[in-house]
Order: sequence, then C-alpha cells, then structure tokens
Amino acid sequence: MKIKFRAKYVLTAAVLLALVLFMLFPAHYAKSVREGIDLWAVSVLPATLPFLFLTSIFTGLGLFSKTARAISPAADKLLKISGAGGCAALLSALSGYPVGARTVQDLAGAGYLPKEERLRVAAVSTTTGPAFLVGAVGAGMYGDPLAGWLLLFCHFTGVYAVGVLLRFGAKTQGRGALPAKKPLSLSDALTSSVLAVLCVGGAIAIFYAFGTMIADMGALFSLPPLAETVIRGLLEMTAGCALAAKDPSPAGFALSAFFVTFGGLCVLVQQLAFLEKAEIPAGKFIAVKLLQGAVAALVAYPLSLCWL
Repeated sequence: MKIKFRAKYVLTAAVLLALVLFMLFPAHYAKSVREGIDLWAVSVLPATLPFLFLTSIFTGLGLFSKTARAISPAADKLLKISGAGGCAALLSALSGYPVGARTVQDLAGAGYLPKEERLRVAAVSTTTGPAFLVGAVGAGMYGDPLAGWLLLFCHFTGVYAVGVLLRFGAKTQGRGALPAKKPLSLSDALTSSVLAVLCVGGAIAIFYAFGTMIADMGALFSLPPLAETVIRGLLEMTAGCALAAKDPSPAGFALSAFFVTFGGLCVLVQQLAFLEKAEIPAGKFIAVKLLQGAVAALVAYPLSLCWL
C-alpha cells in the first residue's frame, strides 16, 4: 500500500511539473508537439494507416477464418492460443506496433478470442516490425543492418519465450471454433482505422514533448548520459535507442533490446487504448512487457559481444 501511495505522489508531482513547464514555456513545448506531429505524419501515418485498414478488412474475410484454422494446431501447442490469436501474432510480427493491439481488440469484439486467452494473445501480438528494427535502428542508428537483425532476434526471443511461459497458466486450450461473422464494411473499416491512427498520433505528439522536457531537465541538472538514456527510453523507445547507439556498448545494446520490446510509455499508451477495450488488465499487460524486455536484454548482452 505504501508503494502505491508513494507512486501516486510521484505521478502527481510529474504531472504538475509538466503543467508548469507548459505554462512557463508554451512556445518551446508547443514546437515539440508540432515536431511530434510532423514525425507521426511523415514516418508513422503512411505506414500504419494502410495496415490498420487492411487488417480490419482481413479479419472479416473468409480467408482469415481459413488461415486461423490452418495455424490453430501450432498456435495451441506452442502458446495455448487459438488460431485467431495466432493470426494476430503473425500480423503484428510483419507490421509492428500498433497493428497487433488493434487486431486483438477487433478479434475480441468479434467474439474470436475467449476472455481467458486475451492476455496471452496480447503478449505475442504487441511486437515491433523488421522494417523498424533493421532499417531505422540497425542501419539508421547503429550504422549496421546486422545490429538490427540481432535486435530483431533478441526482441522475438523475449516476446515468445514469455509467451511460452504464459501457456503453463492456461486453463483452456486454444482450439475453439471461430464464430461466423459478416464482413466488415469498407466505411466502418476506414472510420475505425482513421480514429485509431489519430490516437497513435496524439500519443506520439504528447510524449515527444515530454521527451523534450526530460532532455531540458537533464541539461539543467547535468544527468549522466546513461540516466538520460534510460529515462528517455522508458518514455519513448526510439529516442532511447538513438541515445544508446551514439556510443555503442554491450550495456547500451541490451538497453536497446529492452526498449523496443517493452515499448516505452508512448507505445504502451497506444496499445492500451486498444487492449483495455478488449478487457485486458493494464497492470498484468505491463508486467508481461517488462518481463519480455528483460529477457530480450539478457539475450542481447552476450550477442553484442560478438558484434561490437
């Protein structure tokens, strides 16, 4: 109880500090919000909106049911999830955040996912994609695509290792028959996809400004580089990876693996906006992502010794 009580005080202090900074320096932080919106509009919107729209359509097609039935035995045996959950994991692995979380919401709402298995499905359906890790982090930040492939291996190892662990607490098998469902209309798919991607953009813009605040605080109080890297990465994974890549080291590489697997608060907020509608407990989901991030970091540290 004392820990929860103190956490509320810390959160209250952080919120009040942010409000004060916004009031004292509105132009400075409004610029940060605009930069976050620009980042979303240029880099996230073009890649995310089509995936959200197409996956909304796909989950209502007969092909989805056929695919789910085909992979159902493997999904049940490995992860104790249904074929529909296995499809969500596959879509997430191919496209990255936040498509997987949105797919889980759609499947739960359509009756494809029993409530008991939704956390297990969410655990393996909230991943980043190869394009981000290999292209943006590996080639862009570390200057070597190999770093991105190693991070991708560590990321999926952490995600699926914990996914396998969760199967041992499953009370039911994941082979339930898929219910019949009418195809989603194009207008409904477009409307829901646009609203979803706007939610993502809002989270990016707000947390981009929070990241600027942390950088300002770091400069004011002369925070050690490692402390700033950890704080920025826990807030927003891209900024954390960029800072860790400035001076590559085994510890920094492990932190990058943790950041992209945990996701940071920015990604968590995006995902929980969908997952809470699927009645997935936020606390349990965050605990799972922390564990997945820790496993990814443990795998990344020794691997980095072979690469650096």
